[in-house]
Amino acid sequence: MDPNPLSQKPPAPFIVTGELPPDILGWADGLRRAHFPPERNWLKAHVTLFHSFAPSLKEELPRFLAAMAGEFAPPKAEVTGLMDLGGGTAIALRSPALLAVRKRIADHFWDMLTKQDQGGKKLHITVQNKVKREEALALQRALEPVLPRPQFAFTGLGLHIYRGPLWEPVQVWKFRGKQDA
Repeated sequence: MDPNPLSQKPPAPFIVTGELPPDILGWADGLRRAHFPPERNWLKAHVTLFHSFAPSLKEELPRFLAAMAGEFAPPKAEVTGLMDLGGGTAIALRSPALLAVRKRIADHFWDMLTKQDQGGKKLHITVQNKVKREEALALQRALEPVLPRPQFAFTGLGLHIYRGPLWEPVQVWKFRGKQDA
């Protein structure tokens, strides 16, 4: 049996993420487990860079992500506060370096991007979504005064296949380059 997840199931869109270091992932995932509606919380905390790449890119996309991770040093980032999602709450992030890596990926695949992925990107980690507005505002009021503002570095680029609602992991490429984005 072929262990390659790209060849085992029907084609589905790809999702690309910025991979969080273990301490930030653990902290954010704890917030997500505590505040995301449990009946819809199928994923760990994550930072989505691209929501939907075509399955036809199954050869080129992994090669390009590997090249980007090999070229760039781990992008520095920081938590800047909370992001109001209307019916939810996210941890707002600032990382010009990760956005520069994302831009290189977007430029390379521009004609293949969905409208959503062509638009500007505000980096965030969703900890609550699809709740009543009052519930989202209450969480924001409770978290804002105690939310830490750590600095960290993204560890890599992740590739997943969307198997609605679950994400099937394909591979993670660690940032190991010397060049800052």
